[in-house]
Amino acid sequence: MNKPELHHYALADNVVAFSSTRHGGVSQGNYASFNVNRYCNDVPKNIEENRKALANSLGIDVSRLIVPHQIHSDNSRLIASEYFNLPENIRQQIIEGVDAVMTNEPNVCIGVSTADCIPILLYDTEHHAAAAIHAGWRGTVKRIVLKTIKEMGTVFHTDPQKLKAVIGPGISLKNFEVGDEVYEQFANAHFNMERIAKRYRTIQPKEGEAPLKWHLDLKLSNRMDMETMGVFPENIIDEGICTYDATADYFSARRLGIDSGRIYNGIVLK
Repeated sequence: MNKPELHHYALADNVVAFSSTRHGGVSQGNYASFNVNRYCNDVPKNIEENRKALANSLGIDVSRLIVPHQIHSDNSRLIASEYFNLPENIRQQIIEGVDAVMTNEPNVCIGVSTADCIPILLYDTEHHAAAAIHAGWRGTVKRIVLKTIKEMGTVFHTDPQKLKAVIGPGISLKNFEVGDEVYEQFANAHFNMERIAKRYRTIQPKEGEAPLKWHLDLKLSNRMDMETMGVFPENIIDEGICTYDATADYFSARRLGIDSGRIYNGIVLK
């Protein structure tokens, strides 16, 4: 069986937190080689083989690998013990249209799929609970991280000051060029635009187009929301990996197109 190459984060001794790389799988072409996402047109047989390899490397059953179908929403779901007693079709319905998942169940891998969007992993050190969040620009402008932390407070009684967090591989400020309409959505949502937005010369200029375009810092936007909620800056891990620059190791939809693989960013409580 193939063995995926995972990029691990040191959150706690009793937690496994990671982002998958492109290496160690069986997928081909723009999905090469490690993709576990069923929603991006990869060959199903290769996806299932990669999923089994990931579950094996984590020491869990493949049924305990949670990969939601994301829709750039601010919806979150709790994965409780009862989830695993449900029929497969019901389990799939529960994780349909979901961009954040939470659990306090041991030996369950919750995760989100990304390919330029920002993945965030949260660990509640007091209540041994976790969340995985997909924050693209739409989720970020909807404050998905802030809402998920509030939901953890409701479900697990999480104190944000007891959270440890990972900001995983995602597109950087210098590479995330956006149109004025996206900039305006962030401004209307009262983000600190002086901190998160800068103008650069356009990456791929078109005839008649303005030479300067807005760029947004999605990682900083989500970091600021976490800090606003009370997460200590020193408890946030961000290794600064830009998917657009590091396409040899991490999937980037802006580089490869949407018909390409996805990074899986997961967290397992032991």
